[in-house]
Amino acid sequence: MQTVTATSADSSENMSDGSISTMNDSNQYLTFIMANEEYGVDILCVQEIRGWESATPIPNAPPNIKGVINLRGTIVPIVDLRQCFGMEAIEYTAVTVVIVLKVQTEKGSRVMGIVVDAVSDVYNLTPEDMKAPPDLGDSVSTDYIRGLVNVDEKMVILLEIDKLLNMDELPDLSEVSSKLMEVAGQ
Repeated sequence: MQTVTATSADSSENMSDGSISTMNDSNQYLTFIMANEEYGVDILCVQEIRGWESATPIPNAPPNIKGVINLRGTIVPIVDLRQCFGMEAIEYTAVTVVIVLKVQTEKGSRVMGIVVDAVSDVYNLTPEDMKAPPDLGDSVSTDYIRGLVNVDEKMVILLEIDKLLNMDELPDLSEVSSKLMEVAGQ
């Protein structure tokens, strides 16, 4: 089994010749928990992690859009990722967080927040650590999944956040999530 270690954002390692090399061949991922499963996003997309605060509701918005918050003059839409994934809604608690992300779109970048159960860790991962998402057939799209990685006996699903949040209408990913859990359990 391969072990992946959590490190800080400015990690570096000493080379045998005394020079210092930053880990250019790896990317860092912020991981978070939803329904006892761990998911990750590229840390370079993360602008801020905030505790849950009530959002201003938007009339006629889908149930997964919790509303908007004013973040230092920027209006930020808040998406409940649990509901996007078809998971059971839960009451927000003291550990519920909003991860504020910068999402790249065809029209430029925009700032959005995702509500998750809790933040977990930061991992340095190389492309070799990642496994491609399984082919679940034409009926289930996995375009929103960058890859899967095993960390400390658990599977982490790395999300392609630009693709996930770059839609006019956010998808219902409940079928993708349940099929991935079936594959992971085998």
